[in-house]
Amino acid sequence: MNNRQDEKRITLLVTTIGSFLAPFMGAAVNIALPKIGAEFSLDTVSLGWVAIIYILAGAMVIIPFGRAADIYGRKRIFTLGMSIFAVSSLLCAAVSSAALLIAFRALQGMGSAMVFGTAVAILASVFSDKERGRVLGVNVSSVYLGLSLGPFLGGVLTQQLGWRSLFLINGIMGLLVVALIIRKLKGEWAEAKGESLDIPGSLTYGLSLAALMYGLSLLPVTHGLWGIIAGIAGLTFFLSQQGRLKNPLLDMTLFLGNTVFTFSSLAALINYSATFACGFILSIYLQLVRGMNPQQAGFILVAQPIIMAVFSPLTGRLSDYIEPRVLASTGMFIAVIGLTLMATFGPATPMASITGSLMLLGLGFALFSSPNTNAIMGSVAKRHYGIASATVGTMRYIGQMLSLGLATAVISIYVGSVKIAAADSRLFISGMKVAFIIFAILCFIGVFISLARGRLYTEATIKNIS
Repeated sequence: MNNRQDEKRITLLVTTIGSFLAPFMGAAVNIALPKIGAEFSLDTVSLGWVAIIYILAGAMVIIPFGRAADIYGRKRIFTLGMSIFAVSSLLCAAVSSAALLIAFRALQGMGSAMVFGTAVAILASVFSDKERGRVLGVNVSSVYLGLSLGPFLGGVLTQQLGWRSLFLINGIMGLLVVALIIRKLKGEWAEAKGESLDIPGSLTYGLSLAALMYGLSLLPVTHGLWGIIAGIAGLTFFLSQQGRLKNPLLDMTLFLGNTVFTFSSLAALINYSATFACGFILSIYLQLVRGMNPQQAGFILVAQPIIMAVFSPLTGRLSDYIEPRVLASTGMFIAVIGLTLMATFGPATPMASITGSLMLLGLGFALFSSPNTNAIMGSVAKRHYGIASATVGTMRYIGQMLSLGLATAVISIYVGSVKIAAADSRLFISGMKVAFIIFAILCFIGVFISLARGRLYTEATIKNIS
């Protein structure tokens, strides 16, 4: 009994730390983007790619590695991912050009995806159904704690020690986690052992996502439209082939006839698409328009994720007793209110209003994320935990990509291809308002998608996961 409890504690500790580092890195870099842009003389689009490539690279590999985790072992993929994340972070700290930074950020994103795509699956493998909501709440809280400390510590470190210190600290922390995994995490979970991994499907999936995101970044130029079309065509082909394979990369039966899994995944995609770029936009707004330094901007932006970190364990526990769709849909509606308020921000908006809007957005996300993840993991059989966990990560990554891509495209249309430090603040505000209006509308649609999922524990769902 004691050995079982020790296994649970170590598993929760390792996955919690791992789940903290990736979002911490993303949030910390967001606050440092203006400094990075100034050092390398980057325009808006190029600066956006420093953030986007981290997410794009993760999105390209998370489904293949989620499937690989089911086949070869979840701890193995988790450990490999954390190792890649740590080493690439150290390389980012030593770069001499923007091209190298973007390249190593891609590696860093791949490593973080391998960690994020297996952490939830490992927790679901070790903890019982009755404990799942609670530990997923802790996991989601660690993600939001990373997001909380990212702007705060990122701002302080960037201001005092320079932006390279962010990558150096993440690299050191990542190596410590790898050592902890090797010494303490003894279990291995591979319920789909012996099945094959679809390599052609993995390449088609990854390249299609890359084409789609590259096309979004080029808008409104015509070449961007061709990239989007190529990406959509590639993903359509990928999905059509998956249903014909004996051991598909993405098991389409998870979506067919399982409304809880399908609509919960779609709701996650919409929610991330509508909210993730807020930190990116507001970081530039607070520094370019309001004249703050990175440290001051970080103090303001911390309001949203700290609310997420505080409330996520509670909402995760509640989702063990209250239907996830009720909590998640309420959270999305609260997020709509927060995004609508952000669309009113101008050059003289009171800081109390900015902070209040961020807190509303944080509360909405906390109500949504843990219950929604619990619904996804609770609607599939154990042998699909790895791919279900990867699906959660995929919705997160694609949503984040679309959010950043849309924000970058809209702001670029208004500001033009100029260095971010030289951008006209009035034009930036106009683009920012349009972006937040689009996000609010998207999130409002997501409320109805979330409600359409139905109950988690219906007879059909129980039959599907048995």
